[in-house]
Amino acid sequence: MSTPKQRILELREQIRYHNYRYYVLDKPEISDAEFDRLMRELRELEQAHPELITPDSPTQTVGSAILETPFTPVPHPTRMYSLGNAFSPADIADFEASINRLLGREEVRVYVLEYKIDGLSVNLIYEAGVFRQGLTRGDGQVGEDVTPNLLAIPDIPRRLAEPLDLEVRGEIYLPIQTFLELNARLEEEGEPPFKNPRNAAAGSLRQKDPRISARRGLRGLFYGVGQPTSLGVATQQELLKKLSQLGFSVEPHYRLVEGVAGVEQGYQAMLAERRKLPFEADGVTVKLNDLALWDELGYTAKTPRFAIAYKFPAEEKTTRVLRVVFQVGRTGRVTPVAELEPVFLDGSTVSRVTLHNESYVQELGLRIGDTVLVHKSGGVIPEVLRVVTEAPRGHEPVEWPSHCPECGVELLLSGKIHLCPNPLCPAKAFESIRHFASRRAMDIQGLGEKLIEQLLEAGLVRDAADLYRLKKEDIAALERKAEKSAQNLIEQIEASKSRGLERLLFALGIPQVGESTARALAKRFGHLDNILKATVEELDAVPDIAKTTAQSIHQALSRPQMRHFIERLRAAGVVFEAREKQQSHALEGLTFVLTGELSLPREEVARRLEAHGAKISGSVSKKTSYVVAGPGAGSKLARARELGIPILDEAGLAELLEQKLGPGVLQAAPGQL
Repeated sequence: MSTPKQRILELREQIRYHNYRYYVLDKPEISDAEFDRLMRELRELEQAHPELITPDSPTQTVGSAILETPFTPVPHPTRMYSLGNAFSPADIADFEASINRLLGREEVRVYVLEYKIDGLSVNLIYEAGVFRQGLTRGDGQVGEDVTPNLLAIPDIPRRLAEPLDLEVRGEIYLPIQTFLELNARLEEEGEPPFKNPRNAAAGSLRQKDPRISARRGLRGLFYGVGQPTSLGVATQQELLKKLSQLGFSVEPHYRLVEGVAGVEQGYQAMLAERRKLPFEADGVTVKLNDLALWDELGYTAKTPRFAIAYKFPAEEKTTRVLRVVFQVGRTGRVTPVAELEPVFLDGSTVSRVTLHNESYVQELGLRIGDTVLVHKSGGVIPEVLRVVTEAPRGHEPVEWPSHCPECGVELLLSGKIHLCPNPLCPAKAFESIRHFASRRAMDIQGLGEKLIEQLLEAGLVRDAADLYRLKKEDIAALERKAEKSAQNLIEQIEASKSRGLERLLFALGIPQVGESTARALAKRFGHLDNILKATVEELDAVPDIAKTTAQSIHQALSRPQMRHFIERLRAAGVVFEAREKQQSHALEGLTFVLTGELSLPREEVARRLEAHGAKISGSVSKKTSYVVAGPGAGSKLARARELGIPILDEAGLAELLEQKLGPGVLQAAPGQL
């Protein structure tokens, strides 16, 4: 049996490791509840043996040191602290008793309760009311500069309603529905999905390319400032209202309560409403409402003495894995799904849970018959946390199929993903057709899920290419509707033939080819035949396409089944040409940032520049070639001046393009580009 000192050292090592996984790598290995248990055990041991407390103990520090990244470390003007945790009414009673003891007077205190959003903490810095810089929390003293990525989040005002110098604290999060859609899209593209919305938010905010962050759908909610009294408010409730007036998004469900009983009543009400929230919340923050008391109470080495996080109970239950089945998705991706002994968890019965991929199963060390600990991420998404090794172990390993469980065709391995290459696989047919006809692909309006099922059941289609053989009477007979609706659908199918190469590439469901990759391929090659003839090296030369993606594209398009499918589309009259071809490579290697009001919409200017090989960026850096600034240009123009980046007005851009491309290449109207 270990001594208290040995156990303290063990716990510190474990907690530092898990802090590193959580704060730096954004890849936690244990649940928040398990981490909280480790911290609670360490704190209790140190309280019993205060002589063993050291300044570097996780109980005395915040978060984790920053990994070397492309983001610049920047000190916070005012330190960011983390909150201590409460898990029961008794903990809240101790919290209030501690406040009364430190203030030297017994009172029933007034608190503000706010949902504790499970996201990524940030500090926004405003100068004279203008957003200048945004930092991650980091270790609380030094954060990472993620300003370009934050600029894409709609909840962050660029300019405040008042010209204030201010630090604003909040959480960047990914809405649950957006998270589910993102994971579905990643799996469609052959990319590993995120485990939970918090990881997805952290991974999305810390992208090297701000455009990726912008596409992810991040949101923000704000609750505090570095120096609360600087706003001229006296309470936390007034502070929240002031932040809203200044233009920040504030979570609206906060409430004012009195004393320990009021906290408990409010906590239970907020816990009951938790599942209705659009974001993950892992507890309620309990803050003294009176800001004057904040100054009087101050801070410990790690936490404020005037606030605490009252954590939601992490409902985790054990159950047994009965079997593992394999599902085939639209792209042919084979996903393992654990079938469980049904367990009632967080409001519903859970009997199935995805195991993502073979690597995930291996990391768990899972066998059929094992007892596993499961929970719902954010009270929504069932997830296996770990195998309960203390329970009797199963003996049957999870055997990955060598052939498709639906059609029997031999599976292919693409990276860590197992794929069925058969385009006529019945498991893929429904999802493949639904994707092909979707709005972002070939946009066949009126072809809903019910009709796709009817067409498949009637044997009228086997895959998406068969859609172009349908006749009006086929659809009318199925739908038992007026001929007009059948005719409308036939017209939609016919119109889809001319959607262009960009949409067709996305519709084909090639692993790792999402909309942005499809757009890049269409611009570079101009015609599907050119892509079919391209080598891996030629595909890899396309900007923003990695070599692994190039290999995946080449492999997918080389398969006989895919070639046959494409030839059937050609015979049906589907257009293989890009609607907007790469016109030249004259601007290749140049990066432009567009800011302010221009004669044409900035999106149109960007499109025309990209057609000649230029790269458009949303932020100014040392790699920027030119900043194009119109009236009303703000922080980007100032940043360009700081870095000495060449600045062009519209006339200057027109002159540059005439030198590079010749006169009239952009075909702009008079007075425009």
